[in-house]
Amino acid sequence: MTTLNILMAQMNTLVGDFEGNTAMVIDTIGRAQREESCPVVVFPELTLSGYPPEDLLLRPSIKLRVEQSLDAICSAMTGDAYAIVGYPDLRDDGLHNVSAVLHRGEILARYSKQRLPNYQVFDEKRYFVPGNEPCVVDINGVRVGLTICEDIWEEGPTAQAAAAGAQLLVNINSSPYHRGKRDERWKLVGSRARNAGIPVVYVNQVGGQDELVFDGGSFAVGADGQVCGAAPNFESGEYWLRFDAASGELSGLEVCPPLDELEATWRALVLGVRDYVNKNRFPGVVLGLSGGVDSALTLAVAAEALGPDRVEAVMMPFRYTSEMSISDAAEQSRILGVRHVVIPIEGAYE
Repeated sequence: MTTLNILMAQMNTLVGDFEGNTAMVIDTIGRAQREESCPVVVFPELTLSGYPPEDLLLRPSIKLRVEQSLDAICSAMTGDAYAIVGYPDLRDDGLHNVSAVLHRGEILARYSKQRLPNYQVFDEKRYFVPGNEPCVVDINGVRVGLTICEDIWEEGPTAQAAAAGAQLLVNINSSPYHRGKRDERWKLVGSRARNAGIPVVYVNQVGGQDELVFDGGSFAVGADGQVCGAAPNFESGEYWLRFDAASGELSGLEVCPPLDELEATWRALVLGVRDYVNKNRFPGVVLGLSGGVDSALTLAVAAEALGPDRVEAVMMPFRYTSEMSISDAAEQSRILGVRHVVIPIEGAYE
């Protein structure tokens, strides 16, 4: 009986930081090898470059940087681990969004994303050429199909992988958050698994990148379409699954209880602010505090995201500012422990 020990690596990558992202991949593989024999470590979409890399992909150095990252990972993989890693792959016909299987210093297989989203926040057709073939690879005796993010939102790629003999589908993602997204994903992926008759492992990245927030929430769905394991939302982490090839069942991870919409929205705001400030290497934030509800909420998000020592609140009273607003702003700052400065603007106005 063949069993795969699968580690869903719910990572927070940094766009353009090939060295840092590669180091996280190598460290994660190393930990997985120490915990389980022959682990299969699954990373999110475009792990090496971060997502969305946008016009970074147009630079001539992209091929060299990817090759350096892959060389470093392959050199470090001296054990029995398998890694499924996403990266941009420059070929003669253009740039492909790839999911590759690495083992013992070699690339065993590469899958090119077929469905390139080009709506709302996505513009992948600007950068990538689509693939058109399924990829099913033998991983320790199990036939594993590969797809990437948007591929799962349409029937074709999953059906292709099943027709090619896949016993298990691994779908790597950089899927951003919006309200209700967790239930939307579960319903959709469950439908794909049920129609194809194979279980699906869905791995998503976590973290903020400019206006996007990725909420993680990686999960596994059985061939019956039911979610059988789910990681937390808005948290980086490593989550183990077991796949029994004989029974076709995934197990080993509990279903993390869902957040209510208010809590999820709060977590998204905090994560987005924290990563925007930290990934751009800003020392902290300064914000105007009026004593009203809107700026009070903004202050609370900033203090939660960064800590009170990295937040400064400025009250700028004018002739129309009430004493209640001035005192409320001061009290808000005191409660949250942030530095509070009062700068009257009457003189500047005059």
